[in-house]
Amino acid sequence: MARNLKFTRNIGIAAHIDAGKTTTTERILYYSGVNHKLGETHEGSATTDWMAQEQERGITITSAAVTVDWKYRNNTYHINIIDTPGHVDFTVEVNRSLRVLDGLVFLFSAVDGVEPQSETNWRLANNYNVARIGFVNKMDRSGADFLKVVKQVKDMLGSNAIPLQIPIGSEDAFKGVVDLINWRGVVWNEHDKGMTFTEVPIPDDLLQEATEWREKLLEAVADYDDSLMEKFFEDPTSITEREILDALRKATIDAKIVPMVCGSSFKNKGVQTMLDLVMELLPSPLDQEAITGTNPTTGEEIARKPDISEPFSALAFKIATDPFVGRLCFIRVYSGNLEAGSYVYNTRSSNKERISRIFQMHANKQNPIPNVGAGDIAAVVGFKDIKTGDTLCDEKFPIVLESMNFPEPVIGLAIEPKTQADMDKLGMALGKLAEEDPTFQVKTDSDTGQTVISGMGELHLDIIMDRLRREFKVEVNQGAPQVAYKEAITGTVQHRETYKKQTGGRGKFADIQVVISPIDEGKTGLQFENEIVGGSIPREYIPSVQKGFEAAMSNGVLAGYPVTDMKVRLIDGSFHPVDSDSLSFEIAARTAFREALPKARPVLMEPIMKVEVLTPEENMGDVMGDLNRRRGQLQGMDTRAGSQVIKALVPLSEMFGYVTQLRTITSGRATSTMEFDHYAEAPRNVQEEVITKVKGAKN
Repeated sequence: MARNLKFTRNIGIAAHIDAGKTTTTERILYYSGVNHKLGETHEGSATTDWMAQEQERGITITSAAVTVDWKYRNNTYHINIIDTPGHVDFTVEVNRSLRVLDGLVFLFSAVDGVEPQSETNWRLANNYNVARIGFVNKMDRSGADFLKVVKQVKDMLGSNAIPLQIPIGSEDAFKGVVDLINWRGVVWNEHDKGMTFTEVPIPDDLLQEATEWREKLLEAVADYDDSLMEKFFEDPTSITEREILDALRKATIDAKIVPMVCGSSFKNKGVQTMLDLVMELLPSPLDQEAITGTNPTTGEEIARKPDISEPFSALAFKIATDPFVGRLCFIRVYSGNLEAGSYVYNTRSSNKERISRIFQMHANKQNPIPNVGAGDIAAVVGFKDIKTGDTLCDEKFPIVLESMNFPEPVIGLAIEPKTQADMDKLGMALGKLAEEDPTFQVKTDSDTGQTVISGMGELHLDIIMDRLRREFKVEVNQGAPQVAYKEAITGTVQHRETYKKQTGGRGKFADIQVVISPIDEGKTGLQFENEIVGGSIPREYIPSVQKGFEAAMSNGVLAGYPVTDMKVRLIDGSFHPVDSDSLSFEIAARTAFREALPKARPVLMEPIMKVEVLTPEENMGDVMGDLNRRRGQLQGMDTRAGSQVIKALVPLSEMFGYVTQLRTITSGRATSTMEFDHYAEAPRNVQEEVITKVKGAKN
């Protein structure tokens, strides 16, 4: 029997590192009866942190999916929850999870408030228009301040954050909340780990503050719903609980209001109420009337409703390798129904794929299910070629859903296998890892023959190396981390290239005249413009010229780094009726690139990172001095939770080993986060140093 989608929720839990996402997920599993024992991150026993590396480091690395049922107001809700990582190196996991979720529980630490990764994840959620509820965790900690965090969410994240609760007691004495919707006090019972609560009168010392905030809540709701506006002005007390919740739900789904609640997951307080509000306020798959995509053959826009009677369509958002069942593909089904043992059509490869089995995921355990329908998330096995971002659909009704964009890696590492046996296993292991993670890339350096792996940061590559050893039993030697430089041109050059080869019989001939210049604003990649008139080069050879330039761009003229953006105008040329062919024109284009680029003022571009350091005031001078030495540009300063926040833009090449150095100069009291910001031209002395080093390595 088909499940009622009104009672389905696909939600994610996202936050900055260490705000308590995994602990919160553990409480949800415990309260919903899935787990009978509470797992803890610090003990390495959390369900969703199942990788050995996650248990050792106490951090989440891969997003894990769990499914629970939650009873609320006489209905049983089916919830798919994705616990996402908080560390910036694994933003890809958050990105792909948000693409397929309907709602998000956004966690903030009551002590630290809005942190750098909160901002990054919030922006991603804005990109995908995901409705969200804010949950301020760690209310039991010293320095916890719920309303201060609400203000930060409003000011720093530019959202309309509205508290639905006021905490009763603070820090160690935190025991419950004033419920502003139902106008009552709620205190969670300790004896059953917060499973139940006791209703208490609103404490006298909170009455005035609670009254003010209830009025603000009613005003925000009335602002959104015109029918409540009249009631609000006539008699605010006549607005019922149901009316508040209905208007709040619409405003939350519309991203006009972010409801804020608080609790302490570790102390078993507030998670249950937050879950009730997820059922009440966050969207079900039915709240999105239809998902739109394009027809791969005609290019016209088509829509699919979240209904099992519609043709099947789903998005593959994650590939994982499991030691027992092999390759797993996580899919979000948007329409139709998929039975185990049936075929789906992959619009990217234009091939049919057989799905032998379907699983409901519970972290790294699989429960087989006979079918998966619209609005649900599941994992499938048996396929040959599915990649992250592929659309799977019914062959008779093809559709391409919007895929996902992933950032380019910024840091590389040269690796080599220790033995011949490792060599054979290495290629296969790296292939599997690259398939799982779109921000991890593997390439072979054509000059040195080295295998270079690239990722989003030192931790990212660290985890990859660890997985190679443990999961795939491959031993490798590794070089020092390398920066992923790029090359760009700053000048314009006109060039004529004639390629001639005569070797008895039919020869080779191609002649092209091009203007190579920096790319137009707003464009990326190779901007190729064919300005040939009068057929001086036959039309069938033009794509070969473009192909030649595209291939040449992977290897720049300064130090062999890729040229990512460039404009080429093909203005003239000639051909030979017998000797010219596609390959000749492709070779002519490659040669033209090599010959012309040194005259187009090429420069080396380096990745610039956004760095944020949280430090005690007395160490501020040392930290800033150190950042200046690293060619850092100060962007601003702030205070957070009694510490100083220093924001700066620093070249990645200067940031290796920074964490160790920061610990030394602040006696281990400062912390830092770093994420990629943009590419910028490297100073002349840095360019010369890098070019000399690369040429030295090749000789």
